[in-house]
Amino acid sequence: MRCKALLRHAFLWSLGLFVGLSPMAFAEAVSPQEQIQIHACRATSSLMLLRGEGFQKVHRQRLEADLAALAGAMQSLPQGSSALTSAHHALVTQLRNGVSYGPGDENVPWRYPEDLSRALRDFLAAARGLPGAPGQSELAAKVEYLGVQYLARSYLGTFEIAREHPDTYLGQDERLLLPAIDQELQALDAKADPQVNKLQTRWGYLRAALADMNSQSNTLESVSGRPFAPITVDRHARSLTAQWMAMF
Repeated sequence: MRCKALLRHAFLWSLGLFVGLSPMAFAEAVSPQEQIQIHACRATSSLMLLRGEGFQKVHRQRLEADLAALAGAMQSLPQGSSALTSAHHALVTQLRNGVSYGPGDENVPWRYPEDLSRALRDFLAAARGLPGAPGQSELAAKVEYLGVQYLARSYLGTFEIAREHPDTYLGQDERLLLPAIDQELQALDAKADPQVNKLQTRWGYLRAALADMNSQSNTLESVSGRPFAPITVDRHARSLTAQWMAMF
């Protein structure tokens, strides 16, 4: 009888603990596969900032830090692939090329934005093809990918998404990704976890800018007609994804 009582007490205690936990405690942690996608997008954004803002030292340092983070995340993968290794090398090569052209556009090949876009897409696709990748929410990767698209429109004029993969985030722009991210963030319980409210508030600011991107137009003008704000968007995107990853 005493044993049964102890077991019943333990069960009730565990049930109470389960109910009391934040929904974020049950959210799937950001996988190693998604982490390398995030670092790849961040490195690409840093290269765009470096070029677009006149080769400032702080942006060069950030690019190097992002490349180091990507290399470290690659080393930490439980399982890689030859396709991923090759795609990583190609992406780093394109990022290094972007630095080697120097400030200004006179030495930049006209196909460079296309080559950079392809290198990033191929790397992300290879990362998503690793075992264990399907089923992840990929929220942080989606946010960083949108950030890349926004900075590309701000600095390079274009970013070619993977239109051959319309059912994944790689082939989507703000018209599909914003509602998808909205739905995931709105499903979180801000009352149970104060961090959720901060996350949703930050997303509100970032979302407004991303929604103004106007990807369906070739005019390279925002929906509102206001100038693009790449530095602000980049800062909010990186802060939001850092907060999201820290919540696990």
